Amino acid sequence: MALTLRKARAIIKGIFAKSSDAGFKPLSIVVLDAGGHVLAFERADGASVGRFEIARGKAYGCIMLGMGGSAIQARGEAQAVFVDAMNGVFDGRFVPVKGGVLVRDAKGAVLGAVGVTGDASDNDLIAAVAGIEAAGLVAEG
Repeated sequence: MALTLRKARAIIKGIFAKSSDAGFKPLSIVVLDAGGHVLAFERADGASVGRFEIARGKAYGCIMLGMGGSAIQARGEAQAVFVDAMNGVFDGRFVPVKGGVLVRDAKGAVLGAVGVTGDASDNDLIAAVAGIEAAGLVAEG
């Protein structure tokens, strides 16, 4: 099973719904496929223009390291040299904080990742998980 554009759009719709319900700040969302390629991006009205790279970086780290953003952030806090080294390996293209979430199917296969930015990282994570689950997939944040 591959992550399709239709599913990516469903994830984004679910994220914006959660954001609206919770009163989060304007979010930007990137959905990547399992190879780290952008499937979809949307930026809410009022979101700052630099948010694409942050959202992509959150999702990209998840794909490249095979773990959710929370685990990457915890690893960075425990072993900053590891995250620095990995970011060097990946040309500085990942952002090691919450809000990056792996997207898995029901059997646990990685289908892609979502990066959300615009509010506090904890809220970005909450919105990402809600959107992935609303699309009928499994989130690993």
